[in-house]
Amino acid sequence: MKLSIVAALLSAHAVVPAAAGFIPQQNSQASSVRGSVMLRGAAPAVQNEDLDKIVADSPLLSLHRTISEIESISNDESKVGEALVKYLEEHGYTAEKQVVPVEEDANSTAERFNVWAYPNGNPQPKVILTSHIDTVPPHIPYTLHAPEGEFDRANVRIMGRGTVDAKASVAAQITAALNYREANPDAAIGLLFVVGEEVGGTGMVHFSDSDLNTTPPFFRTLIFGEPTELKLVDGHKGNVRFTVEAKGLAAHSGYPWLGHSAVSEILPVLSRIDELGDIPVEEGGLPASEKYGRTTLNIGTIKGGAAGNIVPVSASASVTVRLAAGTVEEAQETIKRAVSDVSGGSQNITVTFPNDKAYPPTDLDVDAEGFEVMTVNYGTDIPKLTIHNEGTDIQVKKYLYGPGSIFVAHGVDEGLTIGDLEEAVEGYGRLIEAGIKRS
Repeated sequence: MKLSIVAALLSAHAVVPAAAGFIPQQNSQASSVRGSVMLRGAAPAVQNEDLDKIVADSPLLSLHRTISEIESISNDESKVGEALVKYLEEHGYTAEKQVVPVEEDANSTAERFNVWAYPNGNPQPKVILTSHIDTVPPHIPYTLHAPEGEFDRANVRIMGRGTVDAKASVAAQITAALNYREANPDAAIGLLFVVGEEVGGTGMVHFSDSDLNTTPPFFRTLIFGEPTELKLVDGHKGNVRFTVEAKGLAAHSGYPWLGHSAVSEILPVLSRIDELGDIPVEEGGLPASEKYGRTTLNIGTIKGGAAGNIVPVSASASVTVRLAAGTVEEAQETIKRAVSDVSGGSQNITVTFPNDKAYPPTDLDVDAEGFEVMTVNYGTDIPKLTIHNEGTDIQVKKYLYGPGSIFVAHGVDEGLTIGDLEEAVEGYGRLIEAGIKRS
């Protein structure tokens, strides 16, 4: 089995083996301080102030730096939201705050809100660009890094938490919208920046359930921003989450037969779960597809017991499924059946699917010209937005595009180049043009 009993009992502080595909990252930010500029292998002629001036002279780069320097970990996004409202109102937009309740388990109680913005006097734009303003923890300061060897402005690297996921998309989308409207003042281009994408998509769900999401929809094109390496995405896998809980009976570890171990109860269940993406459907596994590959499962957390000398009375695990085919309901039935089979129908084992918007694989539009196309494994807010076009002939195009790579997002080396950020503005501009022509 992929998940052996020994492996499952390893503590969270155990040394991780150098497994295939595991590449440890060094924290290049360790010596950084806020506001510093680090020159990695730069020619002597390139000074700190030179890189600062490059950023200061560019509205795009300045906006990106401003919002990247503001810590906005999920559930604490109000400061970056305020900065965006101010910026958009200064540039001809009406910016509204759509308050989103704070998560029950959040550490912060500060008001958080989506930012919904539209050109002054045009509250129902046909084209909407949208991304998220929250980040994963921890906050990593914004820094600039000159390229090695001969200096090339486009290769200056910008690093820090959120510089890629997804504040690069936010800054590039705003800049592209402003550039397009400068040449086409009547263009109806809306901007939606949501909170909570990294923790279940609460911001987009809130927008979807609000009066702003009309029936039928007033918009005809949605342009979502995530790190896609400047390629259009033709779809991404589905997402199903669940928890497994086991009940036991506490006893002294010297007399384990007087109790019942919840850990021993849950381990074979987790072993089976961990294999479901590799087992053929006809043998009780989860489906694969030609487009998305195989379904993958990640056992993200395991908790259990109180002390080494007590038979554990409880154990639990949280699991995320990246679904390659089929429906959410089919996947849930497969999971429940597998758990029941391996546990013998034990009443001590419970599988719970949270009441959130699980979703199947999501296909997207790629008909805009001039883009390379890719498929991604990560999830987005796209399935969290319900489009109310039932019974109408209204078609809403959904594009996914953005600068930077998902392979550095959430990591200690998160970052992208100036060239990537500036090219994204051009890409969003082409998508805006396609949307305007359609509407």
